[in-house]
Amino acid sequence: MPHIRHVLLALIPLLLLPLTGCGSGTDGEDEAEAAPAADGFPYTVTNCGTRTTFDAPPKRAVTMNQHATEVMLALGLQDRLAGTAYLDDSILPKYRSAYAETKVLAKEYPSKEVLLGANPDFVYGGYNSAFDKAKGQDRAGLQKDGINTRLNIENCTKGNVGIEQLATEITQVARTFGVPERGEKLIDEERQKIATVEAELEGSALPSVFVYDSGDSSAFTAGGNGIGNEIVRLAGGRNVFTDLDATFGHVSWEQVIKRKPEVVVIYDYGGTTVEAKKNRLLNDPALADVPAIKNKKFAVLPLSSAVLGVRVADAVQDLARQLHPGTP
Repeated sequence: MPHIRHVLLALIPLLLLPLTGCGSGTDGEDEAEAAPAADGFPYTVTNCGTRTTFDAPPKRAVTMNQHATEVMLALGLQDRLAGTAYLDDSILPKYRSAYAETKVLAKEYPSKEVLLGANPDFVYGGYNSAFDKAKGQDRAGLQKDGINTRLNIENCTKGNVGIEQLATEITQVARTFGVPERGEKLIDEERQKIATVEAELEGSALPSVFVYDSGDSSAFTAGGNGIGNEIVRLAGGRNVFTDLDATFGHVSWEQVIKRKPEVVVIYDYGGTTVEAKKNRLLNDPALADVPAIKNKKFAVLPLSSAVLGVRVADAVQDLARQLHPGTP
């Protein structure tokens, strides 16, 4: 019966195909299970009350707010940015080319539809406002969408914010993205710059400083809890509202007058120019006898330099030169 033999021979390869397919799939699964985790992972971190475990570094991050964006760029992580949003002013010159290659999702905060359209696996916010519950973009809501998050720790640190908190912020972001050595290098650079300023200012008098962010009927100023207060201190000044238990807060003009600041530090950002802010202060008769106003003693810092980010050391150097003319 030669025809039966031929049929059986023809069927043998077909019978073997499913077995071969199953064998290949099993081997692939075994290889995937056996694949080693990236160095330093899984990594678990608690950030502003939210505990997250990262099994691998994020690949498609979106940064909300300039100082979050600049932390990423300073760590050389532009290749992990799927998008960015919300500048207060200009990106630092040394990061502009990298920033130019990053997709800008919105001038301010993107809608949830636009945010999800970037297909992020991580969202990094600089301010609490980056995670708006009314828009369904709070951290818990994004987690339900499978998106991990981080909030800059200046927003949840109780008490004074200083260089140790900056080190924590940089360290944790660097660890999250699997580049701890870059974080260590960046922190060392910040510390060295600040140490140089402190050495140069040793023994100098400390002018009293009023930080003017904005405000007409009252003054919106830097309190004692934020990095802005620490920048003033490290730059050789004394914040007259260091006793204000907040990062930012409103104070009355009567309080400003009573505390007699010798210098006004103006935060530069948004649609109101520095000159407009100066004129508001100079043209207020009630402030005429305030030493800083009477003597027209002003210093200026971009708002992006007065928040917890990679500009802190440069801000200390810049402000020190303004408070203490002649400082190298």
